[in-house]
Amino acid sequence: MRLFEDQVVLITGAGSGLGLETALAFAREGAAIVATDVSPAGVERTVAQIEAEGGRATACTADVSDASAVDAMFELISQKFGRLDVAINGAGIGGTPGPIVEAVEAEFDRVIAVNLKGVWLCMRGEIPLMLKQGRGVIVNIASALGLIALANSGAYAAAKHAVVGLTKVAALETADKGIRINAICPGVIDTPMNKFIVDDAELLKQMESLHPVGRLGRPEEIAETILWLSDRRSSFITGAAIPVDGGWTARG
Repeated sequence: MRLFEDQVVLITGAGSGLGLETALAFAREGAAIVATDVSPAGVERTVAQIEAEGGRATACTADVSDASAVDAMFELISQKFGRLDVAINGAGIGGTPGPIVEAVEAEFDRVIAVNLKGVWLCMRGEIPLMLKQGRGVIVNIASALGLIALANSGAYAAAKHAVVGLTKVAALETADKGIRINAICPGVIDTPMNKFIVDDAELLKQMESLHPVGRLGRPEEIAETILWLSDRRSSFITGAAIPVDGGWTARG
């Protein structure tokens, strides 16, 4: 039997990169996927790819920083499935690197809104559905920059540090109710969001050097970690922030 046979799995940011890879991985393990992204074209491509492989998926276009859009997403899940077994809160944006004193307020606000507020809004909808069935798993996608700092990443690092804190609080509030909530903290992963790194030989070398393993991570490596954290094999883990970063944060 496949690991997530007939379970309902929500994945935000499913239109590309880590979200796409994670959606495909869960679908291959038998889950019915609710694929959400701010890009209608992106989420439709994800659903089409899942269905082409024989899986099941429902598309939902939503900006996770918009409370009304998030509420509509959970209304869809409630109406169509009546439950939610696993939720992966992966929607995020990077922002423009630069010193804190040069940050543009509107962009700073947008990074915080998507990367932090979006996780809160999603958990606000996910937890009540899981409480009704007495079980569930949530995995929030933070970052290595949720554990350590890197110059010129102010808004992003602030949001991801906050995601780690929010994850721990939510885990404490639900640990005795059959719900596990964890965060993973990836290093730099070879995804479309990081294409500007891959396309710049000097920058790529710098980013690779941050990881003791000497390379960027691969999306499937993150997806496999998420599957493990969502499965009963990790049943004694909640409130954790787990680095998946090629050793980056081990340097402190």
